[in-house]
Amino acid sequence: MGKQDIQWGIAPIGWRNDDIPEIGKANTLSHLLSDIVVAGFEGTEVGGFFPDAETLKKEIELRNLKIAGQWFSSFIVRDGIEKASEAFHKHCTYLKKVNAAVAVVSEQTYSIQGLAQNVFANKPTFSDEEWKQLTNGLHVLGKIANSYGLKLVYHHHLGTVVQTLEEVDRLMENTNPAMVHLLYDTGHIYASDKEYMPLLEKHIDRIKHVHFKDIRDNVMQTSKENGTSFQSAFLAGMFTVPGDGGIDFKKVFDKLQEHNYCGWIVVEAEQDPEIAHPLEYAIMARKYIDENILN
Repeated sequence: MGKQDIQWGIAPIGWRNDDIPEIGKANTLSHLLSDIVVAGFEGTEVGGFFPDAETLKKEIELRNLKIAGQWFSSFIVRDGIEKASEAFHKHCTYLKKVNAAVAVVSEQTYSIQGLAQNVFANKPTFSDEEWKQLTNGLHVLGKIANSYGLKLVYHHHLGTVVQTLEEVDRLMENTNPAMVHLLYDTGHIYASDKEYMPLLEKHIDRIKHVHFKDIRDNVMQTSKENGTSFQSAFLAGMFTVPGDGGIDFKKVFDKLQEHNYCGWIVVEAEQDPEIAHPLEYAIMARKYIDENILN
């Protein structure tokens, strides 16, 4: 295994934002996919504004692109596993039709990532019983994903119950590696714990999908001091593409290579496209990857 086993993608969130639909709403699917080709990436993840599977499949095939996966908000604890499973079957059916590799799952019960609350201080927690509900439920969803030829990759995320390294530890310790894998997001763990290598080093054998998200330290510090929400922090420019912030992605990539990681690495940087031109930043990311990671 080596660099040839890595597929490089960029997420649509730099063009349009699912949580704030008015951001970048003028950017069409054709615009997004063509920009991805121009910037030199191999694929993307499904955004909330994407069309039905057959239409999407035609559009990506015309451009020789691929779909890596798609976010799924699970509410296992709030709604129960039966309701979550029904929605997840539909999710996986779509992903199978577009030949995706992973289903990105994040438990959203009690999440504050979409609320006007201090994301750095008010994160939710689960009781022991709720943790058991989550891990048991993820095993069910993992079996469903496997049945569609997909991998369930769990996304640790600011403002949710599974955010810190300690919480990721607990999730990994109490789930079956054959059914529940991990999505490693550099930006989310750095914003949470101010470190990003310990999670990678500790759980590298469970990682089956990667998000390269950089952090502007000065914006993060100001956001923390002001007690801002998740959305306010990214609108202020806390997140950016690799090479534009404080994370050493060469160090991250070398560790992934050392452990024979194969799969997708997706650049993901929530920004306001009116401020951070999506194609400009996509090209900037690709240039950084080529010159500083792959050389």
